[in-house]
Amino acid sequence: MKLKKLIASMAVAVGVTLSTGVVAAQTLTMGVRGGPESLDPHYSALGSHAEAAKHIFDTLVWSGDDLQIEPGLATSWKPIDDVTWEFKLREGVKFHDGSDFDAEDVKFSIERIPAVSGPTTTTIYVRRVADVEIIDPYTVHIKTNGPAATLPYDFVRLFIVSADAAKDYSTPETAAKGFNGGPAAVGTGPYKLVSWEPKGDLVLERFDDYWRGKGAWEKVIRKEIPNDSSRLAALKAGQVDVINYVSSVDYLALQRDSSVDAIAGDSVYIMNLQLDQRDDTPRVRAKDGSKLAKNPLQDPLVREAIDLAIDRETMVEIVLEGLGKPANQMMPPGFFGSSDEIPARAHDAAKAKELLAKAGYPDGFEIDLYCTSDRLPGDGAICQGLGQMFSQVGIKTNVNAISKTVYFPAQSRLEYSVFMNGWGTLTGEASYTLGSLAHSKNPEVKLGAFNRVAYKNDKVDELLQKGAKTLDADARRALYEQAMVLTMQDRVYIPVVQLQTVWAAKAGKLSFQPRFDEDTLAFFIKPKN
Repeated sequence: MKLKKLIASMAVAVGVTLSTGVVAAQTLTMGVRGGPESLDPHYSALGSHAEAAKHIFDTLVWSGDDLQIEPGLATSWKPIDDVTWEFKLREGVKFHDGSDFDAEDVKFSIERIPAVSGPTTTTIYVRRVADVEIIDPYTVHIKTNGPAATLPYDFVRLFIVSADAAKDYSTPETAAKGFNGGPAAVGTGPYKLVSWEPKGDLVLERFDDYWRGKGAWEKVIRKEIPNDSSRLAALKAGQVDVINYVSSVDYLALQRDSSVDAIAGDSVYIMNLQLDQRDDTPRVRAKDGSKLAKNPLQDPLVREAIDLAIDRETMVEIVLEGLGKPANQMMPPGFFGSSDEIPARAHDAAKAKELLAKAGYPDGFEIDLYCTSDRLPGDGAICQGLGQMFSQVGIKTNVNAISKTVYFPAQSRLEYSVFMNGWGTLTGEASYTLGSLAHSKNPEVKLGAFNRVAYKNDKVDELLQKGAKTLDADARRALYEQAMVLTMQDRVYIPVVQLQTVWAAKAGKLSFQPRFDEDTLAFFIKPKN
C-alpha cells in the first residue's frame, strides 16, 4: 500500500475511550510498546527511556515536533568565546516539591551524568562539556573542550533533576533506589510521579504549577505492553485510550475499522546494519562451523555484497506493508549533514554472489545476526527479512531477534559481529549520529561512544572533529556531508529502511501532532471537545 494515500495530514484528531463522569474523563491511559529502564533520566539514551522521562523532567533545550530546537528550561543561548556558551535560564520554574529551579540544578545535572549513565550511555549529551560556571542564579557558562558548535543540540536530552532531591542518589549504587522509589524523582515536568512498576505501569498526576501551564489530564497511566497484538486488543477493549507502534499488518486492518483512527508519521529512526571490523570477531564462521582464517567483514568486497543482497523495496512493501522508506544513509533526507550525493542503494543478488567469490568465499560463510524484537516497529521482521536475503546469496544467517533488555547490554559488551538496530538523529544534525557511531572510539575527544564495530576512517575522524569546532553553519554542514559520504562508501554501517510510525485510538475524541522522534507525550495530547 502506497504511503501517499496513508498520510493525508500530520495533525489529526484521533480517538480515545473516555468513560462517563468528569474525573474519569481527565484520566489518560496510554498503551506503549516500551518503557523506561529506570526513572533516573540520566541512566539510558534509549528513546523509550527518554519518552517516559519527559513526563517528569524537562530538558535544558527543547526539541519540537519537527526536531527543531526551541527554548526549554533555557530561554536563550549564545557563544561568548571559542570555548564558552552562555545559557540564560527560565525564571519562576518550580520543581514538584515546590522548590525553585536555578543554575545549581543545571550544574548538578551535567556533572551527575557521567557517574550514573548505564550501558546505553547518556554521556554523549555532555561529551563537549569541560566545566560549568554559575554566573548568577539564572545564567550559566558552559566551558567546552574546544569549540563546540553543536552544543545546544546535545542539550535536547539534558534532563534537569533537582540538586537537593538527588544529591544523595547520584552514584551507581544509590541512583536506582532514589529515583525508582520516588524521593529523587523530582522534576519540573508536567506530571509528578505516583508509582512505577518495572515493565508495568507508570502512574503520574498533573503538576498544576507547570511552567507551560496545566495539562489536560489530571492523571496519566503509561502502561507498558510490548506485544503489538495485545496493545491493540487493549485499545479495542477500552483498557487504554491511545497506543503507539501499531504494526503494519494491524494498520492495514484498521483502515477498514471506522471505530478507530490511525495516523502514520515519518520517523527519525533508520534501521542500520552494523558489521564488526575487529580481527577476531566472535560470531562469524565457515559453514561447517570451523574458524575462518580472517574476519570476512573487514573485506570491502564482502561488505558491498552484503549491501547488494538487501532488497529494500521488498523490505518496505512486503515486510513493513508500506510503512517505511528505503534508506541510503544514516539520517533522513534533509537533515543537517545528510548528503544529496549518495545514490539509492542497489539490489543485485547475482553481483553479490560474484563479489563474495572474488573475495574468496565462493560458498559463502555463516553469521549470527542480532537485533531487537520489541523496541521499534518491525524490528524483528526486518531482521528476519535480512536473514533470508543474505541466505539467498550464500551467507547462512542465524537470526536472533531478542528483547532490548538483553540486546543492548550484550551489544555494549561487544558480543556481536553482525547486528541491526534503529538509530534516530534526535538532534536533527549529523554530529549526533556520525560523532557517536562513525568516529573511532576516542575517549580523549569524547567521540565514538556508540561505535561498537571498531570502525575507523582517519578522514572521517578529521572531518567530524573539524565540524565540531566550526561555528559557521554552511561550512559545518559541508564537512558533515563529506563525512557521511565517506562513511556510506565504507559500508561498515549499512542503512536499510527509514521507519514510519503509527498511533491508534478511538475515532474523533483526541487531538495530537505526531512527532518525528516518535514520542507519545501526554501533555501534548488533548481531548477533543
